[in-house]
Amino acid sequence: MIVPNLIPGHVCDFLRHHAETIVDNANLEEIKPLFIKQENGYVHGDYFFASSHRIHFFLDKNALDASGNFKVEKKFTVNKLGHGLHEVDIVFFRFSKMPAIINLLHQLDIVHPTLLQSMYLFKQPYIGDEVGCHQDETFITPTSGNLIGLWFALEDATIENSCLWVIPKGHLLPLKRKMIRTKDNQLYMEEYPVTWSEEAMIPLEVKKGSVIALHGLLPHMSQPNRSQQSRHAYTLHVISQHQQLAVGNWLSPDGCDRFVQL
Repeated sequence: MIVPNLIPGHVCDFLRHHAETIVDNANLEEIKPLFIKQENGYVHGDYFFASSHRIHFFLDKNALDASGNFKVEKKFTVNKLGHGLHEVDIVFFRFSKMPAIINLLHQLDIVHPTLLQSMYLFKQPYIGDEVGCHQDETFITPTSGNLIGLWFALEDATIENSCLWVIPKGHLLPLKRKMIRTKDNQLYMEEYPVTWSEEAMIPLEVKKGSVIALHGLLPHMSQPNRSQQSRHAYTLHVISQHQQLAVGNWLSPDGCDRFVQL
């Protein structure tokens, strides 16, 4: 579901400036070794797990050359911030509790919303990496009901700068696979043998200030950004208070961690 004009433009600009300031003040040289040898650009293990209730920096794989040196300016090197922005930063906390957002969640029948995860997505110009087709419940699996994702467009999202693509009615399909946290890393459990057709996908072009509400089982993706325009977005993942996470979930391995109530 697309809700246009939910967030005022000046609020979008403020949140974007705040995220850029966080990156500007960070020492990215300290974490760069974690990303140099990653073939797919993703870092898991301890650094990934520890991000659940903090703000960690995840670099774009296209920002580094073969020798591990940055190919672009510092402000363009970060792919995302995650995954506990709303827990440790007052700006992201207040944004996430805006009355318009709470009201939207209530309209989506989310009873006593529980905020599990927040991410800031930069989708950098020229080098922004693709995000393959996936279901959000692969990574955050509730034992009952469904996860809801809120995707806030802080800039216009177009086909050119890599808007979201979804499979209409794809949420009617079962969960394809589930990520389980192990002691040192994670593994993927195949749940249901389903093939997603990219031909069935449609683009969701939205204006700045819009929010896209995503069912946790809806297959979605974004293509590489090779345009000169970034595509900043902020995301939240929410369940109702009575819902529980499956045991082994990376955010809460024992299934009963404490999360922020909205």
